[in-house]
Amino acid sequence: MAADEPPFSIVERVRFGDLDAMQHMNNVEFLRFFETARIEYLRGLFPDHQPTRRQEFGFIFAECRISYRAPAFYDDSIRTTIRPGEVRRSSLRLEFEMHVDERLVAEGYGVLVGYDYQEGRSRPLPGELRERLEAAATG
Repeated sequence: MAADEPPFSIVERVRFGDLDAMQHMNNVEFLRFFETARIEYLRGLFPDHQPTRRQEFGFIFAECRISYRAPAFYDDSIRTTIRPGEVRRSSLRLEFEMHVDERLVAEGYGVLVGYDYQEGRSRPLPGELRERLEAAATG
């Protein structure tokens, strides 16, 4: 990711229930934090996107990669930043970083595929959404 300020970030606090037996944030919780951030990011770009409602166009989460860099602990505030990476015809890659203050705790990406829930198949990204994503990816 570029060194300049990413276009979107969200802060969540590590809860006691997010911890594993070693008393740091469980690895699966990193994905949950990323999921929350990416849904909020997409809602900002595409207000009609309602992740809990089946509609003509939506997304399917196709791939995720998380590189764990440092542990996070109870009551840490994790800032997750999202930036669009590659934007393709029917898919997009969202890159993320998670920080506790200046400390990088995780980074990675998720690939989302545009999906027509009524037709039951992949679908190209709507033009307006593609334009917003491409502008954010290059800006």
